Amino acid sequence: MSNGRPVHIRVRNLTIAFGSYVLMRDVNFDVGHGDIFVIMGGSGCGKSTLLRTMVGLKEPARGEIIYGDFNFTNATEERREAFLRRCGISYQGGALWSSMTLAENVALPLAEFTSYSAEEIRRQVGLKLALVGLRGFEDYYPSQISGGMQKRAALARAMALDPEILFFDEPSAGLDPISAVELDQLILTLARDLGITVVIVTHELPSIFMVVDTCIVLDKAAKGIVARGDPRTLRDQSDIPFVHNFFTRSSGGIANHGGS
Repeated sequence: MSNGRPVHIRVRNLTIAFGSYVLMRDVNFDVGHGDIFVIMGGSGCGKSTLLRTMVGLKEPARGEIIYGDFNFTNATEERREAFLRRCGISYQGGALWSSMTLAENVALPLAEFTSYSAEEIRRQVGLKLALVGLRGFEDYYPSQISGGMQKRAALARAMALDPEILFFDEPSAGLDPISAVELDQLILTLARDLGITVVIVTHELPSIFMVVDTCIVLDKAAKGIVARGDPRTLRDQSDIPFVHNFFTRSSGGIANHGGS
């Protein structure tokens, strides 16, 4: 159990390396069904690399990642791809296709991985864009809308296949502080309302303290997790100076420690 919920994701004895350089070793943590789980830490600690490892974009040197009763690490590429269709993934830039409208971007996974008719795809696209506050922008291209709207469109696309897990790497990177908090709040609210498990790399402290269930804090020097639990408890009670400082510095200061 994790936070009283059945465990959805198990990371066991995970070691990540680049050649002979070990980025992190023997990392262990659980994520419960429906949890909003944050990966945090300073620059170079491996936050983004850990997330990429969890979705198969980097192979671990050792250890396992298990989703429910499915051992993702030991699975064939075909079985991994099938499983990832049940997940939504969004990286820092959003990665919208600039030559496609917002509707076409969101429709892409639906057209590729479902047998929906054109009308059903259109309906699903409209629904997903409405969920992120972009109703009426279906025919706009990414270059015609603001950065915050582009991030919301990327969220709509990540949700296109009604995923059971959402992965986000710094989804609000590059936005002004107000837009960043609004986007993180949207992600967290939608996930909570729809019962989706979320794994997110973010530094937006107002959102973290308000909604997040649990987090881990990675440290480059320790090559692993130095703290885990409710972020509010870590902020108020941690006796580790790095962890206390991390949670009590300003949101703007935290953002300067992004990247990994």
